[in-house]
Amino acid sequence: MLIHPWDAALDQDEWRRWLATTDRFGALAVNNVDPGQAPLLVPTHFTVAGDELLLHLARPNPVWPHLEAAREVRFAVTGDAAYIPGYWRAAEGVAEPDGVPTSYYASVQLVCRPTVVDDAGEKAAILTAQLADLQPEGMHADVHPDAAPYGRMLSGIRGLRLQVLRVDAKFKYDDAKPVELRARVTERLEERRRGSDLAAAAQQRRRLGAIGDWRGRSRPT
Repeated sequence: MLIHPWDAALDQDEWRRWLATTDRFGALAVNNVDPGQAPLLVPTHFTVAGDELLLHLARPNPVWPHLEAAREVRFAVTGDAAYIPGYWRAAEGVAEPDGVPTSYYASVQLVCRPTVVDDAGEKAAILTAQLADLQPEGMHADVHPDAAPYGRMLSGIRGLRLQVLRVDAKFKYDDAKPVELRARVTERLEERRRGSDLAAAAQQRRRLGAIGDWRGRSRPT
């Protein structure tokens, strides 16, 4: 993923905070054991637990032999995305139709070392952690290998622990553009209100407040 300096996360807290605001749903990318075949992509919910991602998948999922052979996998979460028409971004003195369109989005990609989990007690612990994260209001039975309703179901899934090795985080919201242009685009997103427009506008406002005028920032020497 290409990350320009102005698109980069301001610090690790930024991408961690952003992940916490999402639905914790992304795509697990795994190399195919046959290098002539396409990689595998698995859409799934996940839970962040310290420096690990926790998740589970159905035992019949075709990804397992590829996961067992992999030393590294990538997990990608992307959101707060919006298409920005070119005429919104026309620079001062440029005719609106000559403006160049772009995409806004936030994306966090985590390179991880996978560990497949088959022990029933460990799978129960993963499910318990995911329920606490994704269903914090409760209203679910305890997950125990020897008790209904989950006990008999555990054999139908396998757990997965992904130890985070490296993180690429990108917040693409025109931070290198003039403040006036970014503010104008934010207003248009808030007026259009299509799809994730409001979420993208909120990200742009937040980054604008944190960064200000990128061109005027001091550079490290």
